[in-house]
Amino acid sequence: MMKQILFAGVIGLFLTLVGTPLLIKLLARKGYGQYIRDDGPREHHSKRGTPTMGGIAFILATFIAYFLSKVITGASPTLSGLLVLGLMGGMGLVGFLDDYIKIVKRRSLGLRAKAKMAGQLTVGIAFAVLSLQFADNRGNTPASTKLSFVQDFGWTIGPVLFVVWALFMILAMSNGVNLTDGLDGLATGASVMVFGAYTFIGVWQFQESCANAQTLTNPAACFEVRDPLDLAVVASALMGACFGFLWWNTSPAKIFMGDTGSLALGGALAGLAICSRTEFLLALLGGLFVLITMSVVIQVGSFRLTGKRVFRMAPLQHHFELKGWSEVLVVVRFWIIQGMCVIVGLGLFYAGWAADK
Repeated sequence: MMKQILFAGVIGLFLTLVGTPLLIKLLARKGYGQYIRDDGPREHHSKRGTPTMGGIAFILATFIAYFLSKVITGASPTLSGLLVLGLMGGMGLVGFLDDYIKIVKRRSLGLRAKAKMAGQLTVGIAFAVLSLQFADNRGNTPASTKLSFVQDFGWTIGPVLFVVWALFMILAMSNGVNLTDGLDGLATGASVMVFGAYTFIGVWQFQESCANAQTLTNPAACFEVRDPLDLAVVASALMGACFGFLWWNTSPAKIFMGDTGSLALGGALAGLAICSRTEFLLALLGGLFVLITMSVVIQVGSFRLTGKRVFRMAPLQHHFELKGWSEVLVVVRFWIIQGMCVIVGLGLFYAGWAADK
């Protein structure tokens, strides 16, 4: 069973390492270069024209890696895995349309705000509704109408409120990754760490699944997750694909992921959290994305209320650039912050399981 995880990660890594330079050449030939804001840090102006829409590389690599791992091992895809992949692909499509209009149609704002939101809502609602269908023989659907931290807890919120909650998570994580994607490799490297965490979580949940309660030393501490192993396969494919893409995306970046990649990664993170019953834990595992999003909220809120800015520039990474930190220094230190968030998040995940045990 674990071979699926290994194959998915290795194939995803190989495909983006080899495939991304081919995509760079294609995008450069067509002139699909990044638009750079004039009001941003001056050092970023040299990046104007760098090929973007690089998210295409790791989205395709993830899909191929997932399905090839199934073919090689003879395993079947699961509904949980397909739903997360579908959410990632759908959000990536919305981002692609946004990037395409910015670059090809020369409209700097891309999709109209209402059209972009409508696309995200359509994809999110489809995922949320479908994730409450298709119960297995234990009665578990891919998602649950209960809130969750390391497992489900509390009262059932019902299907309508669940859809609202799922949409909030999907939009929050997509926009969080999008805001983080402002420096070479920052969002990609941070995503690799979170997908690595979800690979571990999926494996642990599979080993301690309530479906195997008869063989567990303490059945009371088991996890009621529909397809934990397949969620680990998806996470591993994403981790490998993003890791390979980072080779080309790190400073000085040869390609940017664009909204195509950032919306897709945010959707995948939200989908993994919802289907693995770790919704609130995602806020800690993806702590860097939350921190950067909050910096924008604080900046906008402060300016509207007081007319003053808290940071020199938002998102937060640009504040430190304007303070004189080099881009590489900001990226590495923010990666360290993200790594600490993942370590603490996994520690709490284990502690929650151990406490029940």
